[in-house]
Amino acid sequence: MVCTINLTQKPKLNNPILIEGLPGIGFVANIAALHLINELKTPMFAEIHSSSFQDYAVTTDNGKANYPTNQLYYHKATNPPEERDLIILYGNTQALTTQGQYELCNKILNTAQTLDCHYTITLGGLRRNGKINEPPKLYTAASDPQTLQDAHNIGAETIEGQIFGIAGLLIGLCRLWNIHGFCLLAETAGFYPDAAAAREVLTALNKILHLQTDMNRLEKAAETTRQILKSFGLTSQPTETKEKPQPYNWSI
Repeated sequence: MVCTINLTQKPKLNNPILIEGLPGIGFVANIAALHLINELKTPMFAEIHSSSFQDYAVTTDNGKANYPTNQLYYHKATNPPEERDLIILYGNTQALTTQGQYELCNKILNTAQTLDCHYTITLGGLRRNGKINEPPKLYTAASDPQTLQDAHNIGAETIEGQIFGIAGLLIGLCRLWNIHGFCLLAETAGFYPDAAAAREVLTALNKILHLQTDMNRLEKAAETTRQILKSFGLTSQPTETKEKPQPYNWSI
């Protein structure tokens, strides 16, 4: 397996927080991360390639072929010390194999550590059958009790069981890299993109990160995600009701 992170620059950051926003259930993390990138006008500083990413390219109207990729963006705090520097992980795929996910997570955590990062928050959707609360409830699990309390302080409830995908695995591996972290999962019916679930995640993030992002522009990120899904031939139906299995394994 090959996973590489190509840095175009190495930003000087002060104790940043890593925010994970890769595609998953409801594309909650993807929408939330893209909204942060748009609102904070964060520059990209690294691109991630892996042989465990999707095995085909997607063409655009002008004939351009886009490849599966992840990127890292950074934000310098404008109002420290309450506000923190950020590293935002965004992309159009997760790794599709167990080995690929472990390799991707360890590469990301290693890069974060070299940038003096000691805290991460992963985002995602938690599929619920039946009626979804209004607003959607938030759930969490963490690397340690103190960090779990951080998540409880912004209204997330503890979840028990398995958390598939990078949103769970990244937090599970944090302790190996001396990094604290928690996941923030919003309940969703599995429709995508789920802007309502993304809004709850972003509201909680704004609170803990002391950000002032404009929620009125959230639909822009949701619409961009819709267009990306359309280009990949995906519809906006719940994953449970799809007639044909999709080649994507976007768990959370």
